[in-house]
Amino acid sequence: MKNLFNAEAFTSFLEKLQEWVLTELPIIILITVILLIVLRVVKLFIRKLKKTLIRRAEKNQDRDTEEAEKRILTLTGILRSIIKILLVATYLLIILQKLGINIAPILASAGIVGLAVGFGAQELVRDVISGFFILLENQVRAGDVAIINGTGGLVEKIELRTITLRDFSGVVHVVQNGKINSMSNMTKEWSAIVFEIGVAYKENVDRVMEIMKETGEELIKDEVFGQKIIDPIEIFGLDSFGDSALIIKARLKTKPITQWEVGREYRRRLKIAFDKNNIEIPFPHTTVYWGKEISPLQLNISENSKNK
Repeated sequence: MKNLFNAEAFTSFLEKLQEWVLTELPIIILITVILLIVLRVVKLFIRKLKKTLIRRAEKNQDRDTEEAEKRILTLTGILRSIIKILLVATYLLIILQKLGINIAPILASAGIVGLAVGFGAQELVRDVISGFFILLENQVRAGDVAIINGTGGLVEKIELRTITLRDFSGVVHVVQNGKINSMSNMTKEWSAIVFEIGVAYKENVDRVMEIMKETGEELIKDEVFGQKIIDPIEIFGLDSFGDSALIIKARLKTKPITQWEVGREYRRRLKIAFDKNNIEIPFPHTTVYWGKEISPLQLNISENSKNK
């Protein structure tokens, strides 16, 4: 009897499994294929939308194309992530229903669970709200160079919960949006490189500033670097008296994220110009004192020199 019961139960299970495979499994496979196709279509749509928006931004002469492109890349990335999450969540609910799991209690309890999770995940909610306002206010975009909580780097990714930075050494830093206390965007709309050039006290300050201005004008005329400079060089004048140098301050306004490249080239050309005009760039000197014991040695050397 026991063996008969086991055989009947096993047979019933096989019949139900066969019926499920014939009726429900094809639907699950079809839904999975549709999901993959929709995800692919969304990816192509976002890519097409991105290109269209960038093309429109390029036609608008009143807007900076580079700035508009950064914002478009950031917002389209967020849009794609949100659509992907919604599609996958819908897919999972359908699959649960096809597996015979009643999703009505799950949906009914979603509000209560959401409330409980809200109390337990206040930090997550704070991160998402902060991320939303960062995007809304256009504080920083993907491709910017920013300093967040004292850590600087290239903004590689902006999400509703985190911002990803990569510093000059290649180290990746992930910062929660809710924990951002200070943010400095170094490449928004325009950038600048500030120079503090030190020259010897004996040099003519007016002549030095004239050479600095001429070097900046030559740099603007360059085919490569001229396109990266927004305004002519600003010579602010003698800024301070250093321990061994006169400090002259200047500034060059450039397109975003090009200030360091332009600054290096300007310094190279300025060094060449100073050498041509015999402008001295002071550097620290060190005097070695050997003490009184070296005096006899100095006397012997002097006497030997006289004998020769």
